[in-house]
Amino acid sequence: MEYRTLGDSGLQVSVAGLGTNNFGGRCDLEQTKAVVHKAIEVGLNFIDTAESYGRGLSEEFIGKAIEGHRQEVLLTTKFGGRGKPGTGGRSYIKNAVHGSLQRLNTDYIDMLSIHFPDPSTPIEETMRALDDLVRAGDVRYLGCSNFAAWQLVEAEWAAKTAHSSPFIASQNPYSLLQRNVEQDLAPACVKYGVGVIPYSPLAGGFLTGKYRQNEAPTEGTRLAGGQGARQLNDDNFAKLAKLETFAHEHDHTVGELALAWLASQPFVGSVIAGATKPEQVEENVRAIEWHLSAEDMKALDEAMGVGAEPMRGGPGR
Repeated sequence: MEYRTLGDSGLQVSVAGLGTNNFGGRCDLEQTKAVVHKAIEVGLNFIDTAESYGRGLSEEFIGKAIEGHRQEVLLTTKFGGRGKPGTGGRSYIKNAVHGSLQRLNTDYIDMLSIHFPDPSTPIEETMRALDDLVRAGDVRYLGCSNFAAWQLVEAEWAAKTAHSSPFIASQNPYSLLQRNVEQDLAPACVKYGVGVIPYSPLAGGFLTGKYRQNEAPTEGTRLAGGQGARQLNDDNFAKLAKLETFAHEHDHTVGELALAWLASQPFVGSVIAGATKPEQVEENVRAIEWHLSAEDMKALDEAMGVGAEPMRGGPGR
């Protein structure tokens, strides 16, 4: 397993991360334990969850799964929700962390992230409240999720001027199909020493190749119904065909290519990939162990129609 320093910090995270939004939903407690134990066995230490996953059951199941293994994992959880005023406020943050600590059955959280920006609360209040948690020992590092570049910069400036703890990671949707991160967020992260943590690396399952052109998605899949209307288009299927050709020429699947491509970006800290079975953890790790060359990356940029030179710098030391 490869490990990287997350942003400009001392936190060493596995490049393969474990996404857990299926815990407490598609995965019961026993399935959760099996997946988490396999992750620990293969050296994956970065486990990502949120207070909202499984309505709290994801954290609760993880807390039970890591009994006796707490020092082998890094727990990162998120608080707040989209469009919920006040979730960046001091009172909400304090209560949310208290609840997460109880459900995770731990004395501290390795990294706490705000799940969505809260325009109703001054970022200075949010950063000060988060810094208080770091100083109290409840939280060790801080991150953000779904922040735009300007919001990240504003938060980093607020922390710097107050001499408080900054964000060391930014979690955003990023994949071979969704690359807006490269336009402004990734350069901002490199400038301020913040690691990028991609989520939805398979573009909602589209980059697994299980969705086929002119065929209705299987009922119950993520892109079935109206949810996949924007992704299931001719342009994306044309790109998928090129990616599948590239992957097969290198004796890999397109899903493995999608994960390996993200892991080959130097500004990426850990790639969050979900798993509902232990064997999926192993598959994700094997995919991320595929190191793409500079020539491979250039060929993929051309296949995806990326004209300008992508940003390749990396944050941290």
